[in-house]
Amino acid sequence: MLEKARAIEGQIRAWRREIHRHPELGFREMVTSEKAAKVLSELGWRVRRGVGKTGVLADFGQGTPMIAIRADMDALPIQEANDTPYVSQNPGVMHACGHDAHTAMALGAAALLARETFPGSVRILIQPSEEANDSEGLSGAPRMIQDGAMQGVACIIALHVDPATPVGAIRLEAGPASGGVDSFFASIYGQGGHGASPHNTVDPIYITGHVLLALHGIVSRRLDPFAPAVVSIGSLHGGQAENVIPERVELSGTIRYLEKSVRETIHAEIERALQVARTLGGDYQLKIEPGTPPMFNDPGVVELIRQAAADLLGPQHVLPPENGLGAEDFGCFSEIAPGAMFSLGCRIEGDERHLHSPQFDLNEECLPIGAALLAETALRYLRANG
Repeated sequence: MLEKARAIEGQIRAWRREIHRHPELGFREMVTSEKAAKVLSELGWRVRRGVGKTGVLADFGQGTPMIAIRADMDALPIQEANDTPYVSQNPGVMHACGHDAHTAMALGAAALLARETFPGSVRILIQPSEEANDSEGLSGAPRMIQDGAMQGVACIIALHVDPATPVGAIRLEAGPASGGVDSFFASIYGQGGHGASPHNTVDPIYITGHVLLALHGIVSRRLDPFAPAVVSIGSLHGGQAENVIPERVELSGTIRYLEKSVRETIHAEIERALQVARTLGGDYQLKIEPGTPPMFNDPGVVELIRQAAADLLGPQHVLPPENGLGAEDFGCFSEIAPGAMFSLGCRIEGDERHLHSPQFDLNEECLPIGAALLAETALRYLRANG
């Protein structure tokens, strides 16, 4: 399969570069989805567009079992700082997280699978808006699910490029693979007045200092030390003049967790931290916006990917993942059917490019490897279960 993928490597690179030149933000991926749908249709896949607003669903084969391959396609609001023939042509938008490569590799897997015979069927999901939520707080995965993307799916797989890992290696492990994420937004109210007369005010900036201490103490003092979690403040705004104590301060932050009980504790402790405002004579309002759940890699699916990777790349190139609490809405799919995501090495040797940075790029030699692993895993699943 890897030899077959390398035979179409030029086409996969061309798809990736075209998508990279024309990046689109979440739920606006009209050009990208049209491109993906056209390629899939020409390969003989049965294509449906507009799934999850701008997503693409494509099926090949007949009947059960059905395995799905998911790839995200949205870009980020970042001005690209690279100088390449395929640099972004959309000012202020770039593929800084490798979703262009994810989509190209899924199309590559579709091209490989279209030449194979197998029992059951494969579904390709080209997902919008993994990076952002819509006005109702939903990202692309739950939107696709609402439109029936997981109906009939018995197993789902995906990959994510990893610029810290060399080409030819993957990272994979069963169990927790990414953190759940929620966001919180708070307003701390006081009574404004002249900066020269603080005794005639209720200073919300002073109050916020105590609230911040309480918020930053949640993980270190209110949670089990062996329970991974993060509470980070990302924005803080209050006041407009140096000699005026404002009426309120606005702050927002992110919550990351792996266990449901930890999530519930963090929510309660954020509320408790904000209550300090009332103790000090002010008031507050708090909104916690639910996000995506943690992603868990199913042991059976992980073993299937591991064996395929060991055979294609060598067992020494199947590495354990590096720990972290980055979020990924693939967990919405793997809550419905057993699933797993692996990290695909894409390091540019001597010049590592970090995800979500203006300089991000990848070693395109990873593209046929990713396409081959997706296709080979799908085939092995179907032939073992069909």
